[in-house]
Amino acid sequence: MKRLIFSWLSLFTLAAVFVCGTFLHADDRAPEATQKAEKKSSETSPESKKDDDGLVALNKQKTVLLDLEGKRLLLRTQVCLQEGVLEMLCCKKQTKEHESILSIDSQATAIHAGLIAIGAKPGSPVKFTPKFQPPQGQKLNLFLQWKDREGKLHREPAQDWVRTATSRYFTAKLDQLPEAVVIDKKSELRYDEKYKELIWFGQMSAEMRDEFLSKSKDEQFQAAIKKFYDESQPRIMKADWVFAGSGFSIDETTGEKYYHAESGDLICVANFSTAIIDIDIPSSSSGEGNLLFEANQDKIPPRGTPVTIEISLAKK
Repeated sequence: MKRLIFSWLSLFTLAAVFVCGTFLHADDRAPEATQKAEKKSSETSPESKKDDDGLVALNKQKTVLLDLEGKRLLLRTQVCLQEGVLEMLCCKKQTKEHESILSIDSQATAIHAGLIAIGAKPGSPVKFTPKFQPPQGQKLNLFLQWKDREGKLHREPAQDWVRTATSRYFTAKLDQLPEAVVIDKKSELRYDEKYKELIWFGQMSAEMRDEFLSKSKDEQFQAAIKKFYDESQPRIMKADWVFAGSGFSIDETTGEKYYHAESGDLICVANFSTAIIDIDIPSSSSGEGNLLFEANQDKIPPRGTPVTIEISLAKK
């Protein structure tokens, strides 16, 4: 039996292990250095350091790097997926690459420690019972940096690589199917008589929308078709990421602690109670057909491309 506990004291202890002494709190530095860091805008300035100059590695793989002066955490990752529905923006290597755009070779605790070191305050992961509560915590800015085949440096918000999913079902209440509407068996449109719902799968084109609208003037049917068209158009994700903080389990028999995010749930776009970083809106993690987001393949470079995730505190 395992008893679930959340021990922030233990997490701060982890931070102290990974980030020792003067590297733990920016406020411990000389006033001149602190003022300089506060003036530097990590939201608009691309990474300017050459190689890893001035960065503190928080793990032996040197994939989690602390930029104390710039109050940033840098994660060295690589692209593992360009197309498909998503649970993660970034997962641990050899865990959930089939549903994550990026993967990183690192322990989750190193990332948590780095977030604490730049001043991020953990909140609480998603709660599903007794009622749903979205993840809470320090709001974070995430930017992605990579070089193309010509060596040109690119940098853009991480949200640009995530868009609303089109390969999913959309539903709308409909008391009855209008008599004039006959649904072709090959169509993605369906009517569920038992639940009184009109169902659509995938992205609806403007031509499909207009064709369905021409079949009936019934207001409820028209509203459903317009809803399907609007909701099935891919849009860039607008949600913000927050430092949810995951949690610990303790084996009461052995006393061994296990950090939940070590299962791979590092930076999520579907809500997980094990996530270090999650989005601040309801986002189902139940079943592929219910996932809200997919990879924006028009933006993502080829698989294997090195990508640096730059994390900083969002302005309130």
